[in-house]
Amino acid sequence: MDKAQLDEYKKFAKEKLGFDFKNIDLLVTAFTHRSYLNEHKTTVFDHNERLEFLGDAVLELITSDYLFKNYDQPEGIMTSWRAALVNTDANANSAAELGYAPLVRMSKGEKKGSDRAHHSILADCYEALIGAIYLDQGYKAAEEFIKKHTLSKIDDILETESWRDSKSYLQELVQRLDGSTPTYKIMKEEGPDHDKIFTVGVFVGDHLKATGQGHSKQEAQVKAAGEAIRKYKKAGLDKKA
Repeated sequence: MDKAQLDEYKKFAKEKLGFDFKNIDLLVTAFTHRSYLNEHKTTVFDHNERLEFLGDAVLELITSDYLFKNYDQPEGIMTSWRAALVNTDANANSAAELGYAPLVRMSKGEKKGSDRAHHSILADCYEALIGAIYLDQGYKAAEEFIKKHTLSKIDDILETESWRDSKSYLQELVQRLDGSTPTYKIMKEEGPDHDKIFTVGVFVGDHLKATGQGHSKQEAQVKAAGEAIRKYKKAGLDKKA
């Protein structure tokens, strides 16, 4: 890696993380996908999976500690809250906010991969980044990073109740309000078989309440249910249920 490239990693650390890495190689490794090694076998010798393993544990510990200290709720509820905070989508969203996608090193084949694959890689890099921060800057720095980029989303999760199973919650709302059960219908299928996008509509009776898209029918159904719930909440109908 030349000096100009290395300076980009240092710039990211300074501007987005607020500190200088003592060992900048940790940050570079955090953003190195396994596939990159296959094309650079003589110059690159490590990828981010070990850092991802460590970062996942640090993220779960700090999130669990925060929820335990700040909320007096049963284990099952806090487990659901934690899952909503640290799942792949949440981590990928945090990655997008940080804007480190251009720094992620992957093979040419992976770069041409599906959006879903890139989504997962960015989420994995988020955990690896936490592992790198923990090793280079210590527990407190990792805790502050997680508070800023993960735990800051707790209020929105609680307000929208996105931690709940969307399909079950929607069914509960519809049954109480309308005395019926929502149904899901595939509206559209697009894309090649290996990267198909489904558009699903959720209906109450003959009325389309919302649509959602996903790489599987189940994912699209969940997103459609979530959108329908948001509409019920916006109209204040969830309070009547």
